[in-house]
Amino acid sequence: MDTAIATQTLTTSWKLDPTHSAAEFKVKHMMISNVKGTFPKVSGVLALDESDLTKSHVEASIDVGSIETRDVQRDGHLKGAEFFDVEKFPTMTFKSTGVKVTGAGEGTVEGDLTIRDVTRKVVFNVEGPTAPTKDPWGNLRIGVSATTKISRKDFGLIWNAALETGGVLVGDDVTITLDVEFVKA
Repeated sequence: MDTAIATQTLTTSWKLDPTHSAAEFKVKHMMISNVKGTFPKVSGVLALDESDLTKSHVEASIDVGSIETRDVQRDGHLKGAEFFDVEKFPTMTFKSTGVKVTGAGEGTVEGDLTIRDVTRKVVFNVEGPTAPTKDPWGNLRIGVSATTKISRKDFGLIWNAALETGGVLVGDDVTITLDVEFVKA
């Protein structure tokens, strides 16, 4: 008689803790150095399959109007129609479509990133999740770091200005870095 051993799937739910998370970007300015910015208002959920990480799923949302680059005038320009057009498109979202484990504590998460009204597949290189740790209030927490590089033009962010000496004011490649902490729901 053939006996199959049933494997139990343990999927747990986690909520992103916005006060202990960072969604940051950097882009080349005047072809000289990188300008960095952050989106302080992030939210998200993680369905973590602890028996098979490849079956996990994550969704996240960013309030684009929360953008901060340490320059009020630049922040206003980025919120305007030439860039994010916050009035029409107040959030950017990410929904995972696949997870791969590439090593101990390392992997990739592929998914659909939507900025403005454009959705494209992107792949984040991921470290984590860390081992669950209990905080002083009895909540379990995990951490994840993720990075990807996108072309801003692929998402309709095409504004630029030519420089007198050649080149452009804003680079095309944007590096996105996420350092997030999740609390078990």
